[in-house]
Amino acid sequence: MFKRVIITSGPTIEPIDPVRFLSNRSSGKTGYHLANEAAKRNIPEILFITGPTHYKPPGVTFIPVETALQMREQLLKYYKIADVIIMAAAVCDYRITRYFTKKIKKNDDKLVLEFTRNPDLLMETGKNKTGNQLLVGFAAETHNILKNAGKKFQKKNLDLLVLNEISAENPAFNAEENQVYLVTAEGTRKLEKMEKSLLAARIWDEIYNMAKIKKLK
Repeated sequence: MFKRVIITSGPTIEPIDPVRFLSNRSSGKTGYHLANEAAKRNIPEILFITGPTHYKPPGVTFIPVETALQMREQLLKYYKIADVIIMAAAVCDYRITRYFTKKIKKNDDKLVLEFTRNPDLLMETGKNKTGNQLLVGFAAETHNILKNAGKKFQKKNLDLLVLNEISAENPAFNAEENQVYLVTAEGTRKLEKMEKSLLAARIWDEIYNMAKIKKLK
């Protein structure tokens, strides 16, 4: 059914000086399992665009990046030729306005840094996707989760949103298991907590079902 898919994965990092950077807690496990599941389903070409992570799935075109702008550059190269785009990467919302070429030394009790907003890669992709493409986004929320997810689903023109509720009971990042909600145009469904490899299979099942419905229409 699908000839080519793009999966973004892992965190991005935004350098501040030669030894420090801004990032997040994403391990890249979910993206890794999504790519593995795509390979199991014999999808011919899997473009795996990932930030720094230990996870390198077999059978993919591996495209390593570090920053949000680098990830955007690779997406712009390939997104038009993909049947499915899964944006599982945790992209930093901000980058340093002025990179410090030398290590920032401890001088004062307080240090004030200025950051600039990064491009919204999911928004850009949703705005420019074609009617034949399926776009899957991810969200990590700590409060008003369903309301925030519904807004994101509509605003970013998604076909599927995988919502992570971040809590003490479900940390999501760096965990072997995860509990998520699947948000589609038909509504929201809660999935029980399961291993991330099984979750990846459930997400792909949902993608295949949406593609069949789209084709019937």
